[in-house]
Amino acid sequence: MTDYVVPVLLLLTALLALHKKENAYDLLLDGAGDGLKLLSSIVPALVLLLTAVSMLRASGAVELFSGFLAPVFSFFGIPPETALLVLIRPLSGSAALAVGAELMGQYGPDSLIGRTVAVMLGSTETTFYTISVYFGAAGIKKTRYTVPAALFADFAGFFMASLTVRLFWA
Repeated sequence: MTDYVVPVLLLLTALLALHKKENAYDLLLDGAGDGLKLLSSIVPALVLLLTAVSMLRASGAVELFSGFLAPVFSFFGIPPETALLVLIRPLSGSAALAVGAELMGQYGPDSLIGRTVAVMLGSTETTFYTISVYFGAAGIKKTRYTVPAALFADFAGFFMASLTVRLFWA
């Protein structure tokens, strides 16, 4: 079914343009041009973000922070084994998925850690990626309170994920 979504959308677009007596090809070209302009404004922020994530992982800084913050996570009821996920999730979704898959492989998907990781991945956001993409596209340079508020929301998501798993699946 999903193989037909794009061709059906193109067909519907062409039929709608034909019905309105507009040139569908020119409209699609204009849309593609706008998409490329948006992409050119977003790419620098994405390259910077992905480079920073790679540098942090390669340097061992993420593991150092994970070990340092493990007692804090334990205090809030967040399993210390998920510390790397908590630190990497706001930066990179793909890195967080890799960490989550690694944790599930190590502890099992039905374990307390596995279920906590699954709920954490579903209830938090890649904060810095999202801010860089949307603010970059809109041309906003000063994020003001966005980053602290978003990071607080992420922490609340991690905390509530851990609490939910402990209450309903433990």
